[in-house]
Amino acid sequence: MNNEVLAGGVDQVFKRRQHEIKAFEFNQTVADVFDDMVSRSVPFYNEIHRLITDYSNYFTHHDKENLIWDLGCSTGTTIGVLENHLKSNHKNCRFVGVDNSKAMTEKAQQKLSRLKVTNAKVICANIEDVEIDPNVDMIIMNYTLQFIREDLRPLILEKIFRSLRPGGVFILSEKINTNDSTFHQLITDLYYDYKRREGYSELEISQKREALENVLVPLTPNQQIKLLNDAGFNHVEQAFRWYNFTSYIALK
Repeated sequence: MNNEVLAGGVDQVFKRRQHEIKAFEFNQTVADVFDDMVSRSVPFYNEIHRLITDYSNYFTHHDKENLIWDLGCSTGTTIGVLENHLKSNHKNCRFVGVDNSKAMTEKAQQKLSRLKVTNAKVICANIEDVEIDPNVDMIIMNYTLQFIREDLRPLILEKIFRSLRPGGVFILSEKINTNDSTFHQLITDLYYDYKRREGYSELEISQKREALENVLVPLTPNQQIKLLNDAGFNHVEQAFRWYNFTSYIALK
């Protein structure tokens, strides 16, 4: 992924000791460094975008306008990557991005403008409140459902299923808990080793972990697949997994 898509400052949000750790939020401070934060905090972040572009080859068409929604679009990276990929394959697409952080949607609009993406609309709203267009070809949700209240997740997944065209695809990436509690601490430790390799200090790791407590609530793969099945998706598969991060593909 080139630097035109990923841009912004270096993540130092938790670099200094904080006397009071506040709950994590996607405010202006985070938005200003989000591209660096996510690329250093989510393993294989670029590879997930490669996976999404690969799947887009099979679920978009040359003979129609393709409609793609990105729920939790943050700074617009996924839309920028997909638009460039599909345009280079001579496919006509329209994009809609949704995020409930004003700071994030402003960054997304700036980025997409800089990338000269003119076929995308960015909406600042809660995902549960947005009416998704009918007959959508692809819906993407990268590391977003985990931040939404658990009681709202089934309703959102049902809405996604209803909005997809027959044969449409939903790609969901999430942080996860392990099905086997025996491995939970090992996988957590391996993830923190990864963050150390990415240059985060022990203080940064520990303060961010505390800030995310009860804000990011992951499920096990079994729980997540059941939610997708209950929403109507009969064909669900883990498309990628690295320790406590995974991506699912669900077909309507």
